Amino acid sequence: MNSAASEIARRLGREAEAVCRHYLSNGRKQGRYWIVGDIENTPGRSLYVRLTGPAHGPGAAGKWTDAATGEHGDLLDLIAGARQLHTFGETLDEARIFLSLPRPEPPTRERVVAPTGSPEAARRLFAMGRPVDGTLAERYLHRRGLSGIGDAPALRFHPCCYYWREGQLKDSPPETWPALLAKVTDLNGNLTGVHRTWLDPATARKAPLDPSRKAMGNLLGHGVRIGTVTDIVAVGEGLESTLSVRMALPNMPVVSALSANHLAALILPTGLQRLYIAADADEAGDVATANLIERAGAVGVETIRLFSLGGDFNEDLRKLGRDDLRTHLGQQLAEPDLLRLLS
Repeated sequence: MNSAASEIARRLGREAEAVCRHYLSNGRKQGRYWIVGDIENTPGRSLYVRLTGPAHGPGAAGKWTDAATGEHGDLLDLIAGARQLHTFGETLDEARIFLSLPRPEPPTRERVVAPTGSPEAARRLFAMGRPVDGTLAERYLHRRGLSGIGDAPALRFHPCCYYWREGQLKDSPPETWPALLAKVTDLNGNLTGVHRTWLDPATARKAPLDPSRKAMGNLLGHGVRIGTVTDIVAVGEGLESTLSVRMALPNMPVVSALSANHLAALILPTGLQRLYIAADADEAGDVATANLIERAGAVGVETIRLFSLGGDFNEDLRKLGRDDLRTHLGQQLAEPDLLRLLS
């Protein structure tokens, strides 16, 4: 019995006769005992409660025994039986009411602060976001030529996302800007990080911050996933560039690794047969592609690099439009994928 319950039991013992008169009203006092039929207040002489004695131990006030059944206990047990209470908490509450004691305040739970930049902090941030549809994030995506993908579960919007400038003291208050959130997950769909793109509410473009994008959590090997990977997948660097491939080829599952270095280290799923690599058209993209081709080849996965006409596929989407980008990408697909990706 915990200390609070022990204290209540001792207080009841000091008021043993009053407890019996209240809960066993069909009994009567006889010498140092209260006599009644049973714990349910039936008239009779089977159960007797000690009214005087020490606070605890053998012969303590409030101890009772039913000679007919052999049951015994203290006044808390008596209250539970008399009122037909089913839990110890209910019994304590009833005893407090009898003793005119206040119910204890529930214990305060200290808010556990997740370490800055940790996967746990990323999970909490993404959970605070809301669907992109109808928000500034949707307007931003539309400006980038990305319409109709606002319902992707990997994307959310946060209206007041913290932003710390480089070199800012941690004890100084951060700025807040609206942000597009992108969920980074592992192969099993577990959230490992979040990518944030801060937005300017006046223009629906990226916010005038340097940098205007940051990621938090565990990113290496993981990515932002749109669509379900089966035997094929297209992987790319930046979020908007990779989403542009998805925009042009809606049946193509895509993964954004968020940078060239992370693209090179992307963990490949089992069962993958063909890997389309939509890297940016620069030296970093070339190096990442070469590394990924080597890693995929080692596990028997065919690789095809998708080439953009401009610097990346979002540039192509905004310049060409979706249909022409679809035609451009269609010319680079493997023949077995033409029907399912272009139909």
